[in-house]
Amino acid sequence: MALATRTDRKQPDRKPSMTRTFWGSTVGKKTVMAASGLIMLGYLVVHMLGNLKIFFGSDEFNGYAHWLRTVGEPFLHYEWALWLVRVVLLAAVVLHGVSAYQLSRRGIRARPSKYVHKRRRASYATRTMRWGGIILGLFIVWHLLDLTTLTVNENAEHGRPYENVVATFSTWYGNTIYITAMLALGLHIRHGFWSAAQTLGVGSAARDRALKTSADVLALALTAGFIAVPVAVMTGSVS
Repeated sequence: MALATRTDRKQPDRKPSMTRTFWGSTVGKKTVMAASGLIMLGYLVVHMLGNLKIFFGSDEFNGYAHWLRTVGEPFLHYEWALWLVRVVLLAAVVLHGVSAYQLSRRGIRARPSKYVHKRRRASYATRTMRWGGIILGLFIVWHLLDLTTLTVNENAEHGRPYENVVATFSTWYGNTIYITAMLALGLHIRHGFWSAAQTLGVGSAARDRALKTSADVLALALTAGFIAVPVAVMTGSVS
């Protein structure tokens, strides 16, 4: 009897952790999505500037690619800094994608099952962010297989990044995939940058115009900077 009494005694409820509570809230998911998006945006700016080194010739570009693998030496081992960046980026991509998906599902569940009038279609910005995210997710996989693992780049050679970039953009499908993804990226940044500012409390009535202008300029600069490389290869400026 005493054993049964102790077994049946109700245990106190354990309070959820602050991290779990934050992640479970809509505000938390939007904050994670905004912060991870800004991390990726910072990487894209640096990545685009690095890509433009291809206009200075193969020695400059290949030297830059080698430098990326030796950053931090001798304190860090070969490629450690590069792998650290990759891990942070992977975490940002996963958190961004999961947050976006769960927020989308939460929004669908919150809608009433029946409508008196025909439901209005999703806004242009919403559709752009949704489909743009899917396109970019698929592009990341292809881009890694193309220029990192060299799996789908038939003419690629290890240790020759300049020549591998030229090989990719010497094909019609390489140009089509890359340019389509960069256009999707520009639209994604244009809408996402302003949304992130609102989520993180940076936006206000006085700053909205400046933020929207900044988003437009940033999206245009990144799109043009990335697309400049395949266009240069197609026109023979880089060969």
